[in-house]
Amino acid sequence: METILRPLIVVGGSVLLTLVIGWATDLLLRKADGRHPETPLWGLLRRARVPYQIALCAGLLRGSYVEAEVFPEHQTGVGRTLTLLLIGSVAWLVVRIAAAVVETSYSRYAHAHAERDPARVRRVRTQVSLIMRVVTAVVGVVAVSSMLLTFPAMRAAGASLLASAGIIGIVAGVAAQSTLGNLFAGFQIAFGDMVRMGDTVVVDGEWGTVEEITLTYLTVRTWDERRITMPVSYFTSKPFENWSRGTPQMTGTVYWHLDHSAPTDLMRERLRDLLRECPAWDGRNYNLTVTDTTPTTMEVRALVTAKDADDIWTVRVAVREGMIRWLADEHPYALPRVSTAEAAPRPPRDGLPHARRSSDAGSHPSPEPPSRHFTERPAKSRSR
Repeated sequence: METILRPLIVVGGSVLLTLVIGWATDLLLRKADGRHPETPLWGLLRRARVPYQIALCAGLLRGSYVEAEVFPEHQTGVGRTLTLLLIGSVAWLVVRIAAAVVETSYSRYAHAHAERDPARVRRVRTQVSLIMRVVTAVVGVVAVSSMLLTFPAMRAAGASLLASAGIIGIVAGVAAQSTLGNLFAGFQIAFGDMVRMGDTVVVDGEWGTVEEITLTYLTVRTWDERRITMPVSYFTSKPFENWSRGTPQMTGTVYWHLDHSAPTDLMRERLRDLLRECPAWDGRNYNLTVTDTTPTTMEVRALVTAKDADDIWTVRVAVREGMIRWLADEHPYALPRVSTAEAAPRPPRDGLPHARRSSDAGSHPSPEPPSRHFTERPAKSRSR
């Protein structure tokens, strides 16, 4: 009977104690979150309650399984399994706690500087994202290494592995040079402020917004909701356009091809009215000029401004549509037309004027007069 009750008491007591401690900890975090709504730290720490309870239960069982005599014939295997579970859950808990602390620090910084310097906020967000990925990778490597070292065979091979680490590192560096290049390029992007999450960029002729940056690749979300994924080394080796670099304010252009009689002065007044009606215009500047002419049309260009790339697109399409509608309703003659008139008569082959040819008509046989269509009267009628 004792062989059955002891394992049940030890295992059941460990699970029950884990649930009680976990509930008490979650209750304290919930109260702290309610008392301090200005910081999201306590709410983020509540996300770590699952790995916290697993680590607590594994630790309690790891310390008491010997006295419980659970599966005595497999005592070594049970102990090693609990050790692996403890290491994995602790690593998971460390990552969750680090993420909560980093996210809280970023939230405070973003709240304090979002309006004054949004570009710096995006830069910090990019750096925080990459730092968290590095921390996760380091914790994962340490956890896996610790798990492997729990096996005696791996500890015995440790000396030989350390002795050959230099050769293995050289071979790995040559074999994975592209991966390592992307890894260092990721650090260069994060701390070199080349491109940030949320920046508007143009890569390979595609306009979009940087949605995700990792240590090896970068994702750009285009205006039509497509995702372009490319290695981060692209941004360190090839030129690209970053419309959010510096200040996000932008100047856009709108072109029309109109007839030469288009009323440019009235178009300037209409442009001013259209911009005043457009909420995306930032009011900094506008202009309308004739930039080019052709034998049939002239090119009219309008310059407009906005606070960022999204608003400049809205202003451009609104001005283009409004001006075309106004011209069609008020000044239809200003729209380009296609000439359908007949071609002018060609000059004579000899190149001489028509009057001169008429004066020289005596030297050429005159054409026969046209025949008259009439009926002669009879002779007797003439005698009368």
